[in-house]
Parts: sequence; structure tokens; C-alpha cells
Amino acid sequence: MVATIEREAELRKEHIDTAVKAVVKIEEKWKALCTVDSSNSYTESYFRETNDDDTDTGTYSPIRGVPEFVPFPYVDVKETKVSAVIEKYAATSLISMEAGQYATVPMLQRKIYRIGRKIIYQEDKAIHDAVTVATTGHGNTVAIAVGYEWDSDTIQNRDPVKDILDCVQTLRVDGIDALKGNGKIVLNGQDYTNFISNSKVLNHPTYESGVMQNGQVGKILGMAIVVSEIVTADSAFVLVAKQGMVWKQANALTTVTTVTPGKFTQIDAWERGVFQSQAPNEICKLTNTRKT
Repeated sequence: MVATIEREAELRKEHIDTAVKAVVKIEEKWKALCTVDSSNSYTESYFRETNDDDTDTGTYSPIRGVPEFVPFPYVDVKETKVSAVIEKYAATSLISMEAGQYATVPMLQRKIYRIGRKIIYQEDKAIHDAVTVATTGHGNTVAIAVGYEWDSDTIQNRDPVKDILDCVQTLRVDGIDALKGNGKIVLNGQDYTNFISNSKVLNHPTYESGVMQNGQVGKILGMAIVVSEIVTADSAFVLVAKQGMVWKQANALTTVTTVTPGKFTQIDAWERGVFQSQAPNEICKLTNTRKT
């Protein structure tokens, strides 16, 4: 009998661990755009690259037409060292014995959902904030002209498809092709509403509707549309996922469930990691999507 009770407790813990991880995987948006790489350091450093693959220049001579007996030109890009401390993302939740047994609302399921959402929201926010900083002065930006915002009073001036293509072209100049299958358009809910209600979007031959995963709600120009409320108002991003965006993971998401008989069940969950924007030019920030 004791062995049966202990086994049931272990199964319950395994269920909670799996469920929290499933919630995080479903709810992640920005983190889903990153390559995940392991780390065993307290401080992670990387070299942020510039991108000038179209420039025919180097030390000693141009790339094209190297003269005889002249050393090959060095073509290393400019790199800036960036360091960041691994951060812990953690949360805990308690379920009383009474709530777990008698509540009409499935309390355990609600607690699992809430703890998973809170952790991934903060991780996504950290990634978004770092991307915003990286694109300021380091990455690519495109500004929509005043009067041509996606909610402009002059309806014929609204042209979100052209604005997205301007971002694609800005990336292409740096040798980044957002149309090769891994391009993403990331925007918040209000800008998505303005975007998707535009006839130039709905009638575009490449537009595909349909809810997919990780906030993806459709595709246009071959790029998935991702809705994230973390994106600040009046902006959007066009980027290539899983290239210059890296999540350095020191500890994968871990949960521990502790049952105090007659009192409560405690769920602890944590993860440790930090985001790196190794190639900011692979991200283009679009601004002035809304009128002021």
C-alpha cells in the first residue's frame, strides 16, 4: 500500500514537470526564434558581428583581382565583445490540500499553466529588450513615413506589404535573405489587427491564414507572422530566426514538486540562461507603424 502511494506521488510529480515544460514550449514566441546552445559559465561573452559581405575590400588588396605575389586580403568583419551574466528565471506556486481536492476549478492545471506562462513571458521579454537594444545603432531599421502608418487616416496610404518588403530589402543589402524559409514578421496584437485588416495583405497572392504554433498566425511573402504582446507599440520586426539569435542555456527548465501532507503542494520551477544577439544585422526593426 505504501509503495502504491509513493508511486502515485512520483507519477504526479512527473505529470507536473511534463505539463509545465509543455506550457512553456507552447507559449514561447521570442525564444522559439533562437538557437539554443548550452553553457556552463556564469558570464557568457560573444563577439557581435558587423555584416558587409558585399564590400570588395580587405587588407593588402581588393578581393577581386588580387595581384601576383600579394598576400590575400583579410576580410574579417568587425567584432565587438559583449558580455552578460547568466540569469535565473524562477517561480513557485502553492496549492492547498483543500483547493486541490474540492475546488470546482481544476486548481492544479491552472497553477501549472500560470507558472509556465510567467517564466516564459519574462524570458521572451528579455530577448525582445536585448534585440531592441542591439538594433539601436548596430542593426537595421526602417521607418514608415508620417501619414503612411498602418492606421493612417488616409486609407490608400496604408501599405504594410511594401513596408515589410522594405525591411526584407534592407536585410538583403547585408547579405541576409529573409525569404529563404526562416524569415519571421513579429508584431503585437494591435499592429497585427491593423496589418491583417488591410486589403493589400488579405488579397496578396502569398498570404496564407491559419494558426500554427508559438504565436504564428499565418504567412505572407513566405514569412511566418508571429504575434507577441511583448513587442512595443508602434514597432515590428522582420528577422531571420535561429541564425544570429542565440539563447545560451545554463540550466534547462526544471521543476520540483514537494507535498506537505495535510497542508499543501508546492511547485518550484526554474531555468538559467541569457540571450545573445550575435549578428544584429539579421534583424530589421520597423518603426512608426501607428499614427501618433
